[in-house]
Amino acid sequence: MGGDDSGRGSIAFFGTYRPPVPLDIYSCPANPPPSSREDELHLTDGVSYNQNGRAIPAPALKDLLAFLGKKNPGLAAECGATPDDAEKGRIAGLVFVSERDNGLETLHVALVRPSGEGGAVKVLSLGDVYGADTFGGSRLEDSGCIAGGFKVGARAVGHSLVYVSTKEPVTRRRTPWTVVYRTNLGDGKTERLTPPGQYDVSPAVSPSGKMVAVANFRGNRWTGEIERLNTDIVIMNVDKAAQGGLGRKILIRDGGWPTWGSDNVIFFHRGTGESPTNWAVFRYDIATKKTVQVTPVSIDAMTPAAISETRVAVATIRQKSMQAAMTTPREDAEYRHIEIFDVASPEPPVQISQKIRPKADHYNPFVVDGGSRIGYHRVRTDDLLIGNNVAAPTKSFDKIHSPHIDVGLFRVTGVFPTISKDGSKLAFVDNEFKAVWLADTQGLRVVYEKRGPNSVFSTAWNQNPDKDTLYVCVGPSFSASKPLEIYAISNASGPSAGRKVQRLTAGNFNNAFPSSNAQGDKFVFRSTRDGGKEKFHKNLYIMEDAEEGEFGEGTVKRLTNGPWTDTHCSWSPKGDWIVFSSTREMPASAPEKAFLDAGYFAVYLVKVSNPTVVVRVVQSSATLAGHVNHPIFSPDMRSIVFASDLAAVSNEPISMPVFLHSVRPYGDILSVDLRDTDDITKNKDIQEFHRITHSRYEYSTPTWTKFATNDPNEQWNMLAAKGSTPFRPACPYMYPDGGEGWHMAGHLTIPKRCC
Repeated sequence: MGGDDSGRGSIAFFGTYRPPVPLDIYSCPANPPPSSREDELHLTDGVSYNQNGRAIPAPALKDLLAFLGKKNPGLAAECGATPDDAEKGRIAGLVFVSERDNGLETLHVALVRPSGEGGAVKVLSLGDVYGADTFGGSRLEDSGCIAGGFKVGARAVGHSLVYVSTKEPVTRRRTPWTVVYRTNLGDGKTERLTPPGQYDVSPAVSPSGKMVAVANFRGNRWTGEIERLNTDIVIMNVDKAAQGGLGRKILIRDGGWPTWGSDNVIFFHRGTGESPTNWAVFRYDIATKKTVQVTPVSIDAMTPAAISETRVAVATIRQKSMQAAMTTPREDAEYRHIEIFDVASPEPPVQISQKIRPKADHYNPFVVDGGSRIGYHRVRTDDLLIGNNVAAPTKSFDKIHSPHIDVGLFRVTGVFPTISKDGSKLAFVDNEFKAVWLADTQGLRVVYEKRGPNSVFSTAWNQNPDKDTLYVCVGPSFSASKPLEIYAISNASGPSAGRKVQRLTAGNFNNAFPSSNAQGDKFVFRSTRDGGKEKFHKNLYIMEDAEEGEFGEGTVKRLTNGPWTDTHCSWSPKGDWIVFSSTREMPASAPEKAFLDAGYFAVYLVKVSNPTVVVRVVQSSATLAGHVNHPIFSPDMRSIVFASDLAAVSNEPISMPVFLHSVRPYGDILSVDLRDTDDITKNKDIQEFHRITHSRYEYSTPTWTKFATNDPNEQWNMLAAKGSTPFRPACPYMYPDGGEGWHMAGHLTIPKRCC
């Protein structure tokens, strides 16, 4: 995606399952457990999204601060923390994931003064401490933990940070990029612990600092698992040079999220069953090779954090929720809470979060102060704005670090973002698929709203800059067998009195994903018309009159024809090609409706003047199993951007909000460069792809504008437009009793779907 100095514009996209309210890290006492919210301590500075924390032992923090003093004395002085402070307990350390570095999910260190000593929390970027060569560039980092601090004979092994990073590109499709590294805190030297060709997540270090346990992708590959990954627990030495080799071996089949109770005991979680998966925490004794289930079969339990050989903190969900009924408040037992289980005690588990925030989700516990406190992350509900008796987060754009200097990148707090040809207007759909929002210099407002059972989605601007027309689809959410119609909103950015909404499709078919040509007089869309008895087949059609649609003298011309799904179509800037996603080459042996991955999508080009010319540009894998969806041309037509699972999954999905419908908790924005913009046939099966985003969330529905912007919030004002009517979501962000709604966990509030 190289380009000239003039820039190639900006890509915008949406993040599924990323909570609209920031996550942050807290801790509570474990013995006795908290009795009020005053017992909860905030462990970061409250900037950005923060999650997945681990405490840094004092000797390791001392090494880090000593290195900082030598490497960057100015920053060390600004921190006001010295190695002596760490040694004497005047400062504590926390390594955690934060999005403060240009939207990347990367590791940071918080320096925390003990309660009562005052002083603000100081957060350091690991790149500022150890340099951008190790902690720089586009990447995801996760699961930081401290190793080392032991001797092998007379040889001392210093403290190091063990963590996951996706910084090394992987060329094989549908393969994780997650690799475990070790960075020495004393000298900054870094080595890869995961062997080449293998992929690990969720590292944990033994209490002695000598061994690392990881969840290793079975068979060194990912096969499309959605919630329950096919991973085994593998252990290895921390320092292969000092310890006589890596000593890597499989310890536990079918497990994830390992945590050490001692150098002989590992707790882990395991999923059983399919739909829904049941989750439990287990204890494995290395000496006896005995596995025991720790948590009751009647509840879901995940992401353990061992306190000792017998005690473990666990995130639990004690009652399955009726998530399909998103507007119904959850019971206390349906929220994710933190509890401590003791396999050596007959006493019931100790409840950590239930009494202080019974109607809030708490994620991924970790041990603080040797087990006297338990940490976790949750949404920072204090940031929720209350207006007109409606709790709602502010809508904004987040500028994201781009791997390409000539392409900007930003995330939109709305689904199906679409930008007008002149770059002045941005529209998107809310998480409930009930309202169309528009942002321009006037501010943010709702320009179309649909109450009742129907939903709105797939917004698209008419690409003629002289027209102020926005297309939107209206109908049941993601149900291929039910009617879905395309509407045009004329004068979309003008006063509401002059706005006109007109239906363009007829015949009770499932019509979606309109995209106009540059002149704006036609648009391509996908439809189930002529789709067989059950109307499951979808092909592409061209609406010959974008003003009249199928009414009056308007006609529809068929573009593709076959017993498959052609969808997510987009007209090229030059007007001669259309790019789309399709299952047309799904092998006959593929399951009709695969539970794990209803995919087999690839990206194709079709020639508008001769639709018999169809070229496959990007495939998901050799078998075509997988997803390559929502392709869009760059404005200069040199590249195609899309959402895909080519980079597989970057963390354990169960550590994020639980989900029911088939939106996947993985997927990134990627692109390919076209070989030729004149000869369509020269673009067949492009192998090299560019990973643009690195995230634990599903990034989807990209759009690309030729206009670059350093501050998208300045170009598209996200403050409420003057005189606009406040929007009240059907599913509240927060209920009157303080209970968090589904929105707060980043859920798309739509019924379960499998399409």
